[in-house]
Formats: sequence, C-alpha cells, structure tokens
Amino acid sequence: MPGRSLPTLPTSDVESHSTFKSCYVTIGTKVFDVTDFLGDHPGGGDLILEYGGKDVTKIMGDEVSHTHSEAAYEILDEHLIGFVASKKVMDVATEVDGADNILPLPPNAKGMKELEKRGAAIGVATEPVYATTGISSAADLSKETDYNTDYKVHKFLDLNKPLFMQVWNGGFSKDFYLEQVHRPRHYRGGNSAPLFGNFLEPLSLTPWWVIPTVWLPPIAYGTHTAYNNLSGGLETMLYLITGLAVWTIIEYGLHRGLFHMDRYLPDNRVGITAHFLLHGIHHYLPMDKYRLVMPPTLLVVLALPFWKVAHLIFFHDWYAGLAGFCGGLFGYTIYDMTHYFLHHRNLPAYYRELKKYHLQHHFADFENGFGVSSRFWDRVFGTELRSAPPAKVLKTA
Repeated sequence: MPGRSLPTLPTSDVESHSTFKSCYVTIGTKVFDVTDFLGDHPGGGDLILEYGGKDVTKIMGDEVSHTHSEAAYEILDEHLIGFVASKKVMDVATEVDGADNILPLPPNAKGMKELEKRGAAIGVATEPVYATTGISSAADLSKETDYNTDYKVHKFLDLNKPLFMQVWNGGFSKDFYLEQVHRPRHYRGGNSAPLFGNFLEPLSLTPWWVIPTVWLPPIAYGTHTAYNNLSGGLETMLYLITGLAVWTIIEYGLHRGLFHMDRYLPDNRVGITAHFLLHGIHHYLPMDKYRLVMPPTLLVVLALPFWKVAHLIFFHDWYAGLAGFCGGLFGYTIYDMTHYFLHHRNLPAYYRELKKYHLQHHFADFENGFGVSSRFWDRVFGTELRSAPPAKVLKTA
C-alpha cells in the first residue's frame, strides 16, 4: 500500500472546528489543527478561536495587529492535517472537464494551469504532504530543522543535546516514538547530531570510504585462498555469485524484518532505544552522512552468523563456504556504498532511479521499499513503492 497523502477536507468540516476541543485554521488551501497550541499561544487561545475554522493569512501578516515571525509559520507547518478546496477552486473544478486534475488537492500540473487561467490559484498548495512523515519530497529531507521549534512542538528529542540518553530516559510510548522517528529532521549544515556526547561518539560516526578500506582486503584474501583450494576460477566464481545472491535476500530481510520490525517492537525503553540505535536514527536524520554505513565494529558481530550461514549452505566444502562468504561480504560492501551514494551523490541513470526510489522510502512510505541496492525482492514480496494515489475528497460543502 503506498504512502497516504493528507486528505482534502470539505469546507463545512473545517468551519465546524472552532472550539477549544477542536480548532482548525487555514492559510490558502492548507488546513492546520491548532488545538494543542491554544494554551501556548502568547496572545491567548481566545485570539485564535476568533479565527477558528477560518483563513488567518491576513491577520498573521497584519503589522498593526502583530506581525508573526518565521518561527510562527514553522509551528503551523508542524500542525498541517490536510487541504481545503476554496469556493473559487470548487467552482473551477465543477466547470471544467477533468476535475480530477484539480481535486483532490493539491492539483496536478494540468489542474494548476487551469486554476491559474481562471485566477483561482492563489494560495493553492502545489505538492502532496505525506501523512506519516509530514513532508512532500526528497528535497524536504535536507531542509534544516529549527531545533527549538521542533522540540517545543513535538516534545520528542532536542537536537541541541546528545540523543541516546533522551531516548533512554524519554518515557516515550512505542506509538509516539514511531510516529516521531519517521518524521525526518535535518541537522545544521548536514553535520551529525550528537548521539552519546562522550568518548563513544567517534564510534558512531563512519565515513563511507571506511567500508571498502576495511572489507575489500579480507574479501580479496579469502577469495584467493578459496581459489587455490578449489578446482579453478569457474567454481570459485560460482560460489562467489551464489554468496552475492544470498546477500541480496539477507539485505531485504534485515531491512524489512529487523530494521522495520515496528509492529513487533517491544513497548519499553530497551526496545525503543535499540530500534533507535539500529535504524531509527537513520530515519530521524536521513541525510547524516556519517551514520549511513554500518560501523565495522558492529559488522564484525553480525558477520559470525553470516559465516555460519555460508558454511551451512556450502556444507560439503569449507573453501566453498569461504568463497560464498566472500561473495556475501562483497555484496554487503556494495550495498553500504550504494546506500551512501543514493543519499549524497549524483549518479548515472540506473542509480538515479534507484535514488528516487530509496528517498521515497524516507519521505513518503517507510512501510514499503526495503530494497536498497535493488528493488527485485520488493517486487517478489509485494512491497514495491508506487506513487500514492490521490486521497479522495471526503465530501463537498
């Protein structure tokens, strides 16, 4: 199932949310649920309630009343829940052929042209916003987060402080943690947010070039040893290729079954913290270039079961198992380097498509798209990412 984009809400529904129990405001076609902010508004909640269910574009920009800062608009963005079709937009949609180009909002390029031609495009949002991540596109992954606003609004993690102990001592429920950790943030200048804030910090940071530097020499040595003890190059190559093929299913299985075991995650701080260290931090800060590849110290621990698997598959010959393991380890090396390059490099055509695919996993739908170096197993197991179908208009006013 593709990532769900925010819905188009009927005007009557938006207008009915004007009380302390539930208060919506709009800017253009965007709808914001500001109920939780009523008590925190510097001017008091009553001031917001005056505009409950209404458009606040003019009042927020009114210099006589009070000009709102950029931070105020950022806080609003965090409360976006959907879109509303104004009367002008609805009139155009009912008058033209191809109303599905306009509704549900946001309109596609053809629908936007029609709205512009008829003077109804002002304030109309042009991109979908995905419900689970709160963002619209891959470009949003690199938009710098305002730490203070983010912490004040979401009450999750303060990016000014080491993250590990905040997760451990946060007392977060599993549902709240998973909702927040899948809303991507971006640390200042693309640097790495502090994780431990002590002597352990360097162990959590791994430049991409460490992976080939550490693993290619033992792969070459193991392959050479296997070649010298098997019948020849062809047999060695077959075992290497088989090991590489086995790695591809392990890659998919780890990403889907371990890194994204969200539904089965224990609802306690041990499970939540382990999830955060293993993969959650990558979805929370997806463009952190020093936490995109696996630290060699961690892979050494995981390599032992992989070694056992290789020798279980090629049980008839120890050197066949060695060649298979080297093929799998080579597959892992390619996977980790690919993962880094998908986030941080301009790539040839095939990899550009793979980059779009993987970044969609981050900004649109983290419950699908588990293949990183290939989407083959996603196709086999029915988890291939697709563009989200338009959300339906619930009803019209």
